[in-house]
Amino acid sequence: MADNIIDLSTAGVTVGYAVETTAGTRPTTGYKAILGIKSIPEINSQPETLDTTTLAATEYKTSINGLKDLGGALAFGANLTEAGHTQWKEIYQAWETAKASGKSMWFTIYMPGISEAIFFTGEPSTPGVSAVEVNNVLETTRYITPTNEPDWYTAVKLDVDDE
Repeated sequence: MADNIIDLSTAGVTVGYAVETTAGTRPTTGYKAILGIKSIPEINSQPETLDTTTLAATEYKTSINGLKDLGGALAFGANLTEAGHTQWKEIYQAWETAKASGKSMWFTIYMPGISEAIFFTGEPSTPGVSAVEVNNVLETTRYITPTNEPDWYTAVKLDVDDE
């Protein structure tokens, strides 16, 4: 059998968001791309190890997988632009409005060449002040705190606006 493995590139990877139209139901349309994202943190936590060793063991301990810890807010690196800054404030306002009406904001990470994408609910943080250095691109970090377990579902089309 021929090896049909095709390596994929990060080109075209997009992070998007959408607000639930029905509380408790993941949106399958209406996702908008978050502008300027240039790095995505790993969302693949190692599970804790729970010791199941009994007193009968004489050489090796045994264990089972425990819970995974996402470690709090996820840091997404982004270029800092006027459009991106304005959009992030709008995302935060949309999340506040959704929360007040009992709805969640969903985030997705779309990777071209993979039929599924990562989805999770989360809380965006308010925009902060970024570090600045001489002769560099203005950058910022967009923080999103997951409020459910990230999972793979069929990828959806993202509305992508130019910056």
